[in-house]
Amino acid sequence: MLLWIGWPVHPAPLALLLLVAWVPYLRLEQLLVARGSSGWKVFRYSYLTLVLWNAFVTWWVSYATLGGGITAVVCNALMMSAPLMAFYHTKRLLGPRLGYLSLPIYWIAFEQLHLHWDLTWPWLTLGNGFAEATAFVQWYEYTGFLGGSVWIWAVNLLVFLGIWGRSGNVPAARSFRPGLLGAAALAAGLPLLLSWFIGSRWQEEGPALEVVVVQPNVDPYTEKFQGKANFVPYDEQLTRLLRLTEQKLTPNTRLVIWPETALEEYYFEQQIEANPKIVRVRQWLAQHPGVALLTGITSVVMYPNAAAASVTARHRDDMGYYDVFNSGAYFRDAVAPIEFYHKSRLVPGVEKIPPLLTSLIAHIDLGGTVGSYGSQDERTVFAAPAGAPDLRVAPLICYESIYGDFTAEYVQRGATLLGLFTNDAWWHDSPGYRQLLRYGALRCIETRRDLARSANTGFTGFINQKGELFQRETAWVPAASRGVVHLNTEQTFYVRHGELIGPAAQVLAVLLLIGLLVMALNRRFGTKPVEAQESVARPA
Repeated sequence: MLLWIGWPVHPAPLALLLLVAWVPYLRLEQLLVARGSSGWKVFRYSYLTLVLWNAFVTWWVSYATLGGGITAVVCNALMMSAPLMAFYHTKRLLGPRLGYLSLPIYWIAFEQLHLHWDLTWPWLTLGNGFAEATAFVQWYEYTGFLGGSVWIWAVNLLVFLGIWGRSGNVPAARSFRPGLLGAAALAAGLPLLLSWFIGSRWQEEGPALEVVVVQPNVDPYTEKFQGKANFVPYDEQLTRLLRLTEQKLTPNTRLVIWPETALEEYYFEQQIEANPKIVRVRQWLAQHPGVALLTGITSVVMYPNAAAASVTARHRDDMGYYDVFNSGAYFRDAVAPIEFYHKSRLVPGVEKIPPLLTSLIAHIDLGGTVGSYGSQDERTVFAAPAGAPDLRVAPLICYESIYGDFTAEYVQRGATLLGLFTNDAWWHDSPGYRQLLRYGALRCIETRRDLARSANTGFTGFINQKGELFQRETAWVPAASRGVVHLNTEQTFYVRHGELIGPAAQVLAVLLLIGLLVMALNRRFGTKPVEAQESVARPA
């Protein structure tokens, strides 16, 4: 309950509950061990804790399908149990001191893994918990959001050990340790003080630029896609986008952003200029010289034969081999060639199905098209238009804005503005799209870049370099927003050096697991020392 109440999108001060939210679990684990409970029983209680946390925070996934929501909660909680059980066994075999030290190491190593494998779902990375309370974590520009995970575990462990650190095997005992409780207060207070100091001195950096972001409000369940009950023809969807853009456009506007899949249906990249809707876009841009357009698009790349096809390529007898991409298309002006970005971080089970799991989850709908889209490995930063030489846009598509190190790579490549386009309406009016909105604010702090956000519906608007929202339009209505962003060219420590905490935790976790394995083998095949025998003795 504490983890849920402290999580976005509850009021910002409640995020401080995360600093003590794990204390009840730590006491629970201690009591179970003291009473002689088996590792299986510890696992059951740990798993129940994680299932409840996942369910309270991410229940909205079930809006797509009930089966998809249950799968996300059950499977993610199971994976999150791994670091807790590694902690339990480390404490049992290597002692409490090293055991408690191992817990944040295992947990953050898992969070780092969860950022980079096929089943990636880092929604509940602990550092994301301060997304509503960005005033508390202005120092993310140095550590990234995994620094927030370190902060949470450090304070929780100090509070727990300061109250029950000497209780040993006596379940009800409390033995307050003022030194540790004082350290907990410092560990909680000093980052807050540092954040206030950084935030109070920070000013928007870089030249100003006017941007328009558009929210067409097309229901993906009934209107957006061909075959739906109240399908809005694609020509009419384009007309709505152009009309809303015109309402906010001024002679000073230099960039327009449309949402994810704003241009829906298959757009074949090799022949895209012949598409009538692209011709309409070109004509509109010709009427507004100096304006660049970034839009979501569903694009297709054809391959001449099987040898040239990618590993994600599909095949049809009438089309041959081809890839479908959730893409961004960038029109630098009315005549320059279109630049494409193919979404790189694909949603598991929706846009990407690991080969080994294809037969298991191919029929689970988590929102959107089920199947493996194509993707690209490198980041693409779109070139500056003629009228705005400092504008270099980082295209972020929906889910990609959860990833701190991923976003930082755009800035390493020269991006001066984060351009996010998304379709949040899959999750209806729920905490899901509000959480995604707030997670984007953390990316702004880590990179010190403004973010211009265009949602099909959800929240459309802007976030500044301190993670503060402005010019936000009301959700669930057709709208557009015009805002002035700043194009910072300086790079933060986190951008320059990349993710340091996660990889370091993984190295330490491997060393701990090796030590754990050696100790387990020694206990199984060797002679137990007298001290070890006494340490595992259970009370009557």
